[in-house]
Amino acid sequence: MVSTQKNVRGRFSVRLLGLMMVLVLLAGCGGPALAAANAEVSGKIVIYTSMYEDIIEMLEPVMKRVFPNVTVEFFYGGTGTLQAKLAAEIDSGAVGCDMLMVADPSYAMELQEANMLHSYMSPEAASLAFDYDPEGRWYPVRLNHMVLGYNPDRYSKEELPNSMYGFAFDSSVKGAISKSNPLTSGTALASIVALYDKYGLEYFQALGNQGVMIESGSVALTKLETGECKVIMILEESILKKREEDDSRLEVIYPTDGTIVMPSPIMAVSNEWSANKNTAAAEAIIDWFLSPEGQSYMVAGWMHSVRKDAAKAPYDALPTAEIHANYMPVDWIRAYQLRDYFRTQFVESVQTPR
Repeated sequence: MVSTQKNVRGRFSVRLLGLMMVLVLLAGCGGPALAAANAEVSGKIVIYTSMYEDIIEMLEPVMKRVFPNVTVEFFYGGTGTLQAKLAAEIDSGAVGCDMLMVADPSYAMELQEANMLHSYMSPEAASLAFDYDPEGRWYPVRLNHMVLGYNPDRYSKEELPNSMYGFAFDSSVKGAISKSNPLTSGTALASIVALYDKYGLEYFQALGNQGVMIESGSVALTKLETGECKVIMILEESILKKREEDDSRLEVIYPTDGTIVMPSPIMAVSNEWSANKNTAAAEAIIDWFLSPEGQSYMVAGWMHSVRKDAAKAPYDALPTAEIHANYMPVDWIRAYQLRDYFRTQFVESVQTPR
């Protein structure tokens, strides 16, 4: 049985539901076999995750099928929220989760350094196209891409900045740009680390001078539709989701100076700290998420697969390899060791009233 600790508000479109049915049919032969293989896995698992709530809703019945004797509970929150929650739980001596699926590897590295993660060498590791911890304490499970978005019904692509640099320095979009908050969003934090390393503190100052609006992706998308925003910095999946679910005409701009690529990790908490001390179930869940079937659901959720043998990209996305031919790197170690520094510099340069 699968239950949810927080009400899931998202609802799927008919198109996505149809896609889910196709995936289940494709996995039909393997589904019963997987359930049989996992029949001996039982107990309870709590997963803290920053995945969209409607992706959680999609996964609930799937995991019930694959793990018939495991109760899986998802708790949703932005990575910053989950970090604060876990820090408070660590201070109290009682962690409330068994697994985490957060935005980027920096938090996994921090927990790894604190000896809080369970080491497990998944048989799926050899099929991964991206780095993972050599001792199996975390693995990439989905790919997020920070891109730009615009509305072709309001502005032409040619009259807008097509680079992350132009987003901050092109005065023609001053007062009409938006991005998410690095204080609460892990992908937003990773993006400002990459942009700081490429362009320096001047980039943050330029964002402040541009009057960038700091707000959720859903708000930014609405402002893009109304024309209040000319261009936004946002996750690729948010635009793709809007295009598929709402037949939206909003489009992705893959920045000319590089898409920011963020492999999001999955990890199991060590038995010493985990809520239910059920590493057998956690290991089985990791294997499933990294498997071709598990990855097919990541792609159905508008994220890219982490496997070498991935057959397709998400709806309306460029092929993964094409995106990654021009990317902006993130120093993940700096992202967690200097997290407070980057957040402080961002707030002082961007969010402090001038």
